[in-house]
Amino acid sequence: MLDARRQQVLQAMGITPWVRRVRESGAPAEEPMLDAPAVEPPVARCIVVLPAQLPPRTMDVLGRALQAAGAGIARAGRVLVADGQTQASVPHAPAYLVFGQAQAHALGRELPAAVMSQAHIALVDAPEALFAGAEGKRRLWAALRQLRRALAVAGAG
Repeated sequence: MLDARRQQVLQAMGITPWVRRVRESGAPAEEPMLDAPAVEPPVARCIVVLPAQLPPRTMDVLGRALQAAGAGIARAGRVLVADGQTQASVPHAPAYLVFGQAQAHALGRELPAAVMSQAHIALVDAPEALFAGAEGKRRLWAALRQLRRALAVAGAG
């Protein structure tokens, strides 16, 4: 009775409920193995290296700039640097966006030379320089354009 009423209400609202299919053979569906991962973790395509403890305003501006550069860069992994050391291990990726010289030196200490020679590393001013004037913002936009091109080439190759 309730099921019929539910169907009428859903139909009146224009909603088509989804129903899970049942195998016709009567055999129970195979349960996915919980021990093995169903999908391998994605390989990082781009990593953003930032100084730790940035003010919220700066993080907000950087977040919007990365989103404007496209989904590949907006979803990039973040690695924070404090006291000249990365706070987490840096995954190997075809492209890196590095904010400031101190973060570039930390990245250089963390990555092997072979990975660095093959990766596209875009170095921009420290995040504080974004508010110092228009030049810092122009350099950021230019680096984001270069990074998008590098990711497009890496994805095609």
